[in-house]
Amino acid sequence: MKFSGQNVLITGASRGIGRDIALVLASYGLKVWINYRSDPNPADELKDEIISNGGSAAVVKFDITDEDAFKEGIKVIVDSDGELSYLVNNAGITLDKLAIRMKTKEFSKVIEANLTSAFVGCREALKLMSKKRFGSVVNISSIVGESGNAGQVNYSASKGGMIAMTKSFALEGASRGIRFNAVTPGFIATDMTDKLNDEIKQNYIDKIPLKRFGDPKDVAEAVAFLLSDSAAYITGETLRVNGGMLM
Repeated sequence: MKFSGQNVLITGASRGIGRDIALVLASYGLKVWINYRSDPNPADELKDEIISNGGSAAVVKFDITDEDAFKEGIKVIVDSDGELSYLVNNAGITLDKLAIRMKTKEFSKVIEANLTSAFVGCREALKLMSKKRFGSVVNISSIVGESGNAGQVNYSASKGGMIAMTKSFALEGASRGIRFNAVTPGFIATDMTDKLNDEIKQNYIDKIPLKRFGDPKDVAEAVAFLLSDSAAYITGETLRVNGGMLM
């Protein structure tokens, strides 16, 4: 895949799906800015791995729920590289609980971490990328943002809101040459799924037409495509990466 831009910021990139996104985008020649919030070790290890593989990477620390810190993190990137070409809003949290027992603050905390932070990232990217009239943003939503899920009212709302928000940003960014798209992963093999017992895993797999959990790299390659020049005429779209579980 070809990329006209030079660098990318990935929030929550030090582990999980974000880590694979960083590795894949670095393999395509982008300088990857690895965002983390608290523990620097996984971020530094990822940076070293990318560099040892011949890629380019840097680490930037900020809490995505702190608007001023988010804006300062982007400033660090621009001061270093003179631009920001791509953004992947990947960081997020879950606080699962049945709605009847969920406190308002538990709902709001997930909305703030998953949706409001992505809004700040999209808004700041739009401002910055408008100067060059070039850029691309991918928001990592979720299958439950489309289907809903019991015990995840807050998470589903945040991810569903992200899909709608992506479309609105796409409309505002189109005249400036800036694209906004979303990816909705289904069940992806991560540390969380590794903890499930075999019976539960099989129950989930039985519902997936491709009969397996996705690999984080499946999501990463989808993100790379949407960011790349190969998707230059795609904006406001939601790309499902779920093995056919939701069609």
